[in-house]
Amino acid sequence: MNRVLLSAQIIERKALRYTPAGLPALDLVLQHESEVTEAQQNRKVKLDIKAVALGPMAEKLNRQEIGLTFGLAGFLGAPRTGRGVLLHITELNDIV
Repeated sequence: MNRVLLSAQIIERKALRYTPAGLPALDLVLQHESEVTEAQQNRKVKLDIKAVALGPMAEKLNRQEIGLTFGLAGFLGAPRTGRGVLLHITELNDIV
């Protein structure tokens, strides 16, 4: 299974573009901060992750305010360069 649930905020947003098939696409950089328990110890987690949204989700995220925290769901894939990880956003949840 490849499913990611995350609360994050947009820290970088590129211009809305269109795929060769005509779908709107939006490239983003998201930032997540939280505290989790690992091996009975609290651990602060802070990360930046590259993300992409397609179709109506891209249009919706293009209107999302930068810096506002929201919940999202999606899956992990490889970017076009084939290096690293890219979060594909498929769902947007209530603002946290």
